[in-house]
Order: sequence, then C-alpha cells, then structure tokens
Amino acid sequence: MRGRRRVQRPRASAWLEARLVLRVERIDDPLTLALGRTPVSLALRGVGAAENDAGQRVGILVVDDDRELVDLLAFLMEQSGLTPLCATEPVAALELFDKEDPYVAVVDLNLKPWDGFELLAELRRRSARIPILVLTGRGSEDDKVRALDMGADDYVVKPFLHRELVARIRALARRAQMDRNVIEPTILEAGPLRLDLKERGLQIDGADVRLTGTEFRLLEYLMRHLDSVVSTTSLARHVWGYDDPPARDVVRVTVHRLRRKLGDDGESPRFVHTVPGVGLKLRSTPSQRAS
Repeated sequence: MRGRRRVQRPRASAWLEARLVLRVERIDDPLTLALGRTPVSLALRGVGAAENDAGQRVGILVVDDDRELVDLLAFLMEQSGLTPLCATEPVAALELFDKEDPYVAVVDLNLKPWDGFELLAELRRRSARIPILVLTGRGSEDDKVRALDMGADDYVVKPFLHRELVARIRALARRAQMDRNVIEPTILEAGPLRLDLKERGLQIDGADVRLTGTEFRLLEYLMRHLDSVVSTTSLARHVWGYDDPPARDVVRVTVHRLRRKLGDDGESPRFVHTVPGVGLKLRSTPSQRAS
C-alpha cells in the first residue's frame, strides 16, 4: 500500500536476549514505521491476552524512547496475558491513550520532544483514575518525589526484575478493574468529607477536591475503617495491590499529598493520623486545630 512499508523486526541484542525470562526462537510479527513523528508500533499478537469482565482486552500503555526496551516490555506484557500499547514518544502515546483507554500507563522520564514529567502531568490531567507507573533510570529522591507528587502511583528504577515489574503492573491493572466495576452509587462521609464512590469525587464542606486514583483509594479505605488503625500491610494490599508494602517514598508522598488536599497539617493533622510503627487512622470527627 502506498505510504506504508513493512519492516522486519530487528534481532534482539545480546543485552536483550540475556534478559528474556523465556527462550524465544523467533518472533515474526512486524514493526510498523510510520512517517513523521509517529513512533514504532509493536504489532505482537496476543498469547491468551487477559480480558476484563466485559470481555475487553486489558491494555497497558508503554512509553519509552528505547525501542529495544519497548520490545522487551511488549514481550513481557504479552507473555503475562496483557495487551501492550506501545509508543516511543509522547504525542503518539496520547493518541493511543485517547483511542484505547488503557488500564495502566508505564512511562519513562527521558522522552522527547517533551519529557516524561510533562507526559505524566498530561495523562493525569486527562484521567484522575488511570494508575501510572514510572519506569526510568533516574533514581534520585528528587525525581521520585516529583513524579509521585505529580500523580504517579509507583516508581521503578532501571535495571529492574522482570517478574517483579510484571507483578506490579498486573496489580495496578487489578486496581483499575475494581475502579471500573463501581456501579452502585455509594457515599462515604466523615465530618466535612464526602466521598462519592460512583462519581469518584471528593467534597470537603461542599467544595470539590480532585484526587488521583491512588489518593482516592487510600482515602476510601481509611473512610471504610473510620477510627481504626489500618496497618501498612493492609494498605499495601488494598490500596496499592501488593502483598508487601511499596517503597517508603511511595507511601510517604501519597499520604503527604492526600493530607495537603484535605487541608491537613502534618504536625497536627485533623483527619489522617499516623500511628508510629503501625499505620494510619482516619478520625470520624476531625481534630480541632491548635489555636
């Protein structure tokens, strides 16, 4: 067809082959190169791709400028029953996001023409619900805190363990599925807080407050356990979807961000209280601010 050309998939480098969990003889699916700014698009056919309750495939948006790494991630997603939606630059990533409605986004920070932080902000602007995992070689605390503060749900530094990364992505996908399954209108209230589980919205004294998906789940879980101490293990399982607690920075930044949106003071909070060595507690009656 005019304007399109078929390009054979390049052989994986020794670096890539050495890191594949499963031995691969050959993958004949094509790489399609489009003109202009459109990136490599991986057309891997599904190997028992996972489906949601409505029979739709569970799409995972993968954005990284390293084509070999995108190749590897797509392979791992397919082998895990997920559907990779791959892009190597932000513009095409947003096109895929709007078209495919992915369950999870996996985003690198070193992108062009704008960096991963800008893409993260735009994804979060378009959806407060989609879980976003940052996968990057940048491991400084400043980068981690900035990404989490901008709405990332998890942060993984390269090089990474394949099985662990896939487990994290699948956990985020399960959370996304649960979010989408909320049908019956349910309201949770605690003092001036009003959480709408159907509309995924929070009001404080009647004013709308925008939360990210992780912030919403954290507040929802705390509101379902008012005046009870919730352990970090329980939070990991029900908020982050992990059997073990996520990285300390992830929890700390998420709690700090939620407190800030609730108008809380970390030194003398009204709503979310830390019980040292145990977990968190949300009071049904807000504490009075110190005068």
